[in-house]
Amino acid sequence: MFNNKDVELYADLKAKLQKQIDHFASELLSIRAGRANPRLLDKVMVDYYGTMTPLPQMANISAPDPRTIMVSLWDISMLKEVLKAIQASDLGLNPSDDGKVIRLYVPSPTEERRKELVKMVKKFAEDSRINMRNERRDTLDEFKKLKKNSEITEDDLALAEKEVQKILNNYTDQVDKMLTDKEKEIMEI
Repeated sequence: MFNNKDVELYADLKAKLQKQIDHFASELLSIRAGRANPRLLDKVMVDYYGTMTPLPQMANISAPDPRTIMVSLWDISMLKEVLKAIQASDLGLNPSDDGKVIRLYVPSPTEERRKELVKMVKKFAEDSRINMRNERRDTLDEFKKLKKNSEITEDDLALAEKEVQKILNNYTDQVDKMLTDKEKEIMEI
């Protein structure tokens, strides 16, 4: 029923859809939902002796409790630069330090801010779904080329369309579940 080319197309589609899921998951991690998450600092760039370096490559970042992020620098001499970088980021967090460790206190977002965050998460989810549908279209185009070249029959094409849709539904269901979970986390007080 399925030849090697079909199996290859399905595997390729699944890999591309998984990439979309992974990207969506990383987008979700960067959203502050009122809980301290060390991943919030992943995009903070610090001027490290003339080179812009991501903060996680310069420090151990942890969340000792639900409202605090702790940054332990490996090179204490960079403390002032790291403080400047955190303040310059659009995270809205005010760092405090004791000369050795930087602490960030994560406040609970207001109701209005929570609603904004939910809108943002929904937009990320919709972008992921759109990208997934584009991957489906590209895969179906490949199957149509195979049909045009008489490598598969009309029935094989119909089966392939159903299989591709089934694969897509599986991945979009994962996005929907991740979206629902993140919405609950954001709206939790």
